[in-house]
Amino acid sequence: MARKCELTGKGPTTGNLVSHSNIKTRTRWLPNLKDKKYTIPELGLVIKLRLSSRAIRTIDKLGGISHAIRKAKVANLSPRLQSIRNQLEY
Repeated sequence: MARKCELTGKGPTTGNLVSHSNIKTRTRWLPNLKDKKYTIPELGLVIKLRLSSRAIRTIDKLGGISHAIRKAKVANLSPRLQSIRNQLEY
């Protein structure tokens, strides 16, 4: 399973840890991903998503998963959410 948020596309980032003596060590920071179930009342679906904690807060703020899917950029959505977005538009 990929370490990537299905709604925002947020994934791992890389960089250096720099010590006091300026020694650089490569490191990788992973997103805070959680498994969450949502109901889409327009389609009568229950979907299980792997989302970042920031995406979960955004969904709560926008008032539901269907609003968040409609508002998200298509390039960031997973293929599964892209197909659900197409169904919501019709």
